Amino acid sequence: MNSASIASKLAIHGHPIHPMLIHFPVAALIGVIGSDLAYVLTQDYFWARASLWLVGIGTLGGWVSGTIGLLDLVIVSQIRRLITAWCHGILAVMMLSLATLNWLIRLDDPAGALFPWGIYLSLLSGVMISLTSFLGGQLVYDHAVGVSHEKIRERAERLGVDP
Repeated sequence: MNSASIASKLAIHGHPIHPMLIHFPVAALIGVIGSDLAYVLTQDYFWARASLWLVGIGTLGGWVSGTIGLLDLVIVSQIRRLITAWCHGILAVMMLSLATLNWLIRLDDPAGALFPWGIYLSLLSGVMISLTSFLGGQLVYDHAVGVSHEKIRERAERLGVDP
């Protein structure tokens, strides 16, 4: 791991906002795959409506979180210099574009839009989330983006362990 950390400019008490916000949209967009499959298996309209809500909430939340991540990319020069950060951002925009399309095609007819495009877009979004998350993990673990070594040392001292 890189010994020098890169601080986020958009943080609350040293904790970056982007990683705080991204978990819920990711969970919602992955949940769309499950609710789509539940609809396919049961033909219960509840699951089609659940998919519509999950993809809508996941998309809106993803755009909010992504905007904050984009601001960090543009504002912090050390992040801006990382190819991994640009790849993470580009994949995130591509994935959110797919999720937005998935949401828009479902608005008028949540059940009718499932075949074939809704399910295809849900699965493709899931693959894109995996790739984007992998690169986000590299930013944290390999480049120490948003990691505070000082806070890690303080916490380790309080717990009585080696950092």
